[in-house]
Amino acid sequence: MPDTRAAAPVQEPVTIEEAAPAGQAVAARGPGPRRAPVQATAPDQEAVPVDEYEAYCALERQLGVLFRRSRALSADMGREVHPELEPGAYSILVRVGEVAPARSTDLAAYFGVGKATISRQLKVLEELGLIKREPDPVDGRAHLLELTDEGMRRLDRARSARQKRFYALLGTWPQDDVRLLAAMLARFNDLTATAGEPGSA
Repeated sequence: MPDTRAAAPVQEPVTIEEAAPAGQAVAARGPGPRRAPVQATAPDQEAVPVDEYEAYCALERQLGVLFRRSRALSADMGREVHPELEPGAYSILVRVGEVAPARSTDLAAYFGVGKATISRQLKVLEELGLIKREPDPVDGRAHLLELTDEGMRRLDRARSARQKRFYALLGTWPQDDVRLLAAMLARFNDLTATAGEPGSA
């Protein structure tokens, strides 16, 4: 008796371009002429020009490494300031030292966190004796934050240790290269201050 079942439709093989996630450029592989990468983006995103794509891929990879290692460095620095200090609280301590007298609302806006989160971290810093509160002369309901003498001493000691670590890493570089690195990082930081930091997810 002949087989009357319908044959399954033949499905065309999925190409690398079709399988790639949105926003990722890929190059066709396999036999045949090699095609240039195609940048797939959402309708509201601007495509990276094909001839610049590799440079931005390299940038994304290296920034990813830098961000991961900077978090680890912040954790180390926090422990040098105080064994019980978390990385997030260390960053807040540094910021208070930079802009004191500081308001908690300004700190929350700077770090992009909620009032409850910043209040919890500030409470830890205060309990450790690293910051102090003073009444805000402009707003009687608020307080201004400053480093205590102990907080300033510990932060200065941690910064000195960090500078020595950077010198150990970059001591063989020409001074012009070190200055160029600092200048380019400053330029990037200024840009992200207004455009929002990439790769924060």
